[in-house]
Amino acid sequence: MEIVIDIEDSVPLFNQLVSQIKQAVANGNIESGEALPSIRQLANDLDINNKTVAKAYRMLERDSIIQTKGYRGTFIHPQAKEHCDIDLNEFANEKLTNVIVSLKEAGLTDSEIRISFGQIMSKQQD
Repeated sequence: MEIVIDIEDSVPLFNQLVSQIKQAVANGNIESGEALPSIRQLANDLDINNKTVAKAYRMLERDSIIQTKGYRGTFIHPQAKEHCDIDLNEFANEKLTNVIVSLKEAGLTDSEIRISFGQIMSKQQD
């Protein structure tokens, strides 16, 4: 599998990694159980920050595309191919769009919506 990162692209680097790994799984270029490079190794190979790769790996693990087995490494999840179509960001965008439309129809301003969103997000972190 070859990963190509375009630092000039408007798509964040971690999203580029996520989409390319999902695409490789969907196309059968990476099979279930195959090992992926360590975070440090992939970051060095791509000449990007370790934290960027770690974030991509966390998102892929959340979506059940990869699984980390402690010190043994990171591997393609057994059901990865079935999970390639899952896009939690798209899901969140749909839900938030519906809520924002409802709030605007009720007469709230963009500023009021942002303030409420910020307050709710702050409470969730506690």
